Amino acid sequence: MSAYAALTEASYRAYVRDKATLFFTFAFPLLFLVVFGLIFRGQDVEETGRPYIGYIAPGVLSWGVGNAAVFGVAFTLMQWRADDLLRLIRMTPVRLSSVIGSRYVIALVIGVVQSVLFIVVALLPLFGLELDATWPLAVPVLVLGITAFVVIGAVVGTFADTPEAVAAIANFLMVPMAFLSGSFFPLDAMPGWMQSISWVLPLRYLNDGISGALSGSASAGELTVDCAGLIGFTLIFGAIAVKTFKWSNRP
Repeated sequence: MSAYAALTEASYRAYVRDKATLFFTFAFPLLFLVVFGLIFRGQDVEETGRPYIGYIAPGVLSWGVGNAAVFGVAFTLMQWRADDLLRLIRMTPVRLSSVIGSRYVIALVIGVVQSVLFIVVALLPLFGLELDATWPLAVPVLVLGITAFVVIGAVVGTFADTPEAVAAIANFLMVPMAFLSGSFFPLDAMPGWMQSISWVLPLRYLNDGISGALSGSASAGELTVDCAGLIGFTLIFGAIAVKTFKWSNRP
């Protein structure tokens, strides 16, 4: 078995053993869908005339997928470094790309399962989400979004040395980003300054791409911009992660 395969298997086993984390990874976004879906059921956004569910479902889905990617990678790297596993791994021929890549595969699988489960629930008559024929275009946007948030999680996991620090930093990034990027409320209904700020946040591009693909409201050019934005954030945070990565907490 290759080192990459062994790390991936170890990551998978560690993840499925943590039943509480496994449950809330999937249940937490669904809880927001139920709450906001019922509150705004049957209502349209005045600025566009589109149903609220057409904004809320893709937005909460994007936030849930990004949140899981950031926390999953950050906690793993922090714990492996605290237990000195990364220092031992460094003594072998294993490269940093294999360490991050093993977590990336797990995050990708989790994100896909999250998305399928979420969309199935949102399509129920209770919520009334409708998919356009362009919905398959959401797949590459989703993959690029997970990639961007995985490298963000790698940066968080490098700077945080305790579980409390991981939670504090990750929440500091993801909670405000959810509101400023339109995950919980449509950006079209928000002030202009908030819409401007959202352009420097990766979640904005993931939200727009998923929403546009599922509803068919985005052109090919707009989806290309969303994908390019996610690639840009991946490159930026990927460079930061490589530059700052720590194999050990020891001096």
